Amino acid sequence: MIDMHSDDHFMAEALRQARRAFASDEVPVGAVIVREGRIIARAFNQVELLKDATAHAEMLALTQAQSDFNDWRLTGCSLYVTKEPCPMCAGAIVQSRVERVIYALEDPKGGAAGSVMNILQCPTLNHHCEITGGIRGPESQTLLKTFFAQKRASKRDN
Repeated sequence: MIDMHSDDHFMAEALRQARRAFASDEVPVGAVIVREGRIIARAFNQVELLKDATAHAEMLALTQAQSDFNDWRLTGCSLYVTKEPCPMCAGAIVQSRVERVIYALEDPKGGAAGSVMNILQCPTLNHHCEITGGIRGPESQTLLKTFFAQKRASKRDN
C-alpha cells in the first residue's frame, strides 16, 4: 500500500540532500533510501567534488545502503530521488533489487523510469521496480531551474 504522506516526508529528506548539492555547486539532486519506515542512506550529487561521472545521488545512496545493510540486495527498500533516474542509475537500482522508486521530477531528456525509457520495468530484466512520480515535483523543479539560471548568469559575467 502506498502512503502518500510518507512519500511526501521522505521526499522532503531527499530535497534536503538536493539543497546540500546546490550549496556544494553540484547539480541539485538528492536521494534517500528507506527500509521499514527508516532512512538507511542519504546522498547528493558529488560528480564535481569527486571528479567521478558515476557519483550521482542514487549511486552514492545505493553504495551507502549496501555497505550499511551488508548486502548488495536492497530488497524491501524504497529509493526517493528528486529527479527521475538516468539510465546508469536505473540499471544500478534494478541490479540492487530496490522494490520501489519514488521521484519528484521527470527528466524528459534522459529519464529511465518512464519518461524517455523505462529500465526500471524492462520486461526482459529479472527485477522490476514499482514507480511513483511527481512527489514534490515543483520544489525539485524550482531548485534545478535556479541552479542552472545561476550557472548561465555566471558564464555571462565571466
